[in-house]
Amino acid sequence: MTHTTAGPAPKTNGREIFAWAMYDWANSAYSTLSITILIFYIKEVVVPGNWGTVVWAWGISLSMLTAALLSPVLGALADANAGKRRWLAATALPGAAAAILLALTPPHWTWIVVGLFVLTSLLFELSLGFYNGFLPEIAEERDFNRVSAWGYALGYLGGALALLLALGVKMAGPSLGLPELADQLRAGLFIMGLWWGLFTLPTLCVLRDRGPTRGKKLPPGRAVAQAIGEVGHTLKNIRLYKTLSLFLLAFLLYNDGIQSVISQSSAFAIDVLEFSSSELIILILVIQLVALPGALLVGYLADRVGQKPTLVFCLTIWIALIIAAYLITSKTQFWVLGIVLALVMGGTQSVSRAIMGLMTPPRRSAEFFGFFNFSGKATSFLGTFLFGLIIVRTGNTRLAILSLLIFFLLGWAIVATIDVRKGRQEAMDA
Repeated sequence: MTHTTAGPAPKTNGREIFAWAMYDWANSAYSTLSITILIFYIKEVVVPGNWGTVVWAWGISLSMLTAALLSPVLGALADANAGKRRWLAATALPGAAAAILLALTPPHWTWIVVGLFVLTSLLFELSLGFYNGFLPEIAEERDFNRVSAWGYALGYLGGALALLLALGVKMAGPSLGLPELADQLRAGLFIMGLWWGLFTLPTLCVLRDRGPTRGKKLPPGRAVAQAIGEVGHTLKNIRLYKTLSLFLLAFLLYNDGIQSVISQSSAFAIDVLEFSSSELIILILVIQLVALPGALLVGYLADRVGQKPTLVFCLTIWIALIIAAYLITSKTQFWVLGIVLALVMGGTQSVSRAIMGLMTPPRRSAEFFGFFNFSGKATSFLGTFLFGLIIVRTGNTRLAILSLLIFFLLGWAIVATIDVRKGRQEAMDA
């Protein structure tokens, strides 16, 4: 197939970089309120008891597995017609709408609530592939670490403010005509959806695709067939990007651990340490605020010592955190773990995104970031599924947390072998 190019587009200005980072600000309302408000709503109101933990874990698994299957094809479709912005709109805005519907649905409509929860999670995951695909287009290579880190930092600030607003509504619930816990939690879910949708609009209004359009615009059916063919072509020729393939495998593993810890640590706090909803919200709020400078610090460290050493260091901290989580017995100890986690949480993902940007062929950013999204989700369902399965079989949340250690150990071992400079050269030579 012939590819048309219109010459290299200039990198964007600060206004467009800020607009890009605003989507981190927007979607962090979901990522933050889902592990505080939404999990408590599912576990304590919609499906009380241990089965609530299982529904939560397996719902996340289903959404991640579906996102993994769809992301590469949708990424190739977005590349084919330079349509990342349209696909971002088509996933982010319906995702926010689904979150609002989740808040408006009566809690005794159990399976409708669970279905909306899975749909919201799926659309959130899909949107990230198109969002991340803009990074090589809006920043110079030397600025990838800084721009990626600022995106995460702005996201943590936005997530913290959204969570603070939800906490305020919960605390003032009776005076606002929301005397029941279920009503207060539903109000928080409404804030989650509204925040996500409203603050996505600046990103959609300002950002423009700068990648070349490949050939003529095709009808939807032929476009899907072509996208699937291009994904297959990429898979067949993945040997051209050996270092990138190895990195994606490592990311597939350690990101599974990260996502599982983020989504299931709240269940651990509720089930094992008996955190109340207010205690959990305050803890996550502090984690968000600490994670903001943490993301910037890791970005600074990556600029000074390199992306790979920084990533190896962060993964070492994750391994230590999992071992410590298995041993802790008090809320104070969990607070300490949460603060340490905050320092490396966003930084690990930020430096991973920067490494991916360095090793991505410039003309196929959305497709390859679709694979990045695929790699991040392809086995992410395994961690949460395994977590839920251990809960079903043993009822032991500590053991479920410890099972995630294997993902970090394998990811660390692979990252230790990667040569980032070689991967960059392979992308430029392709």
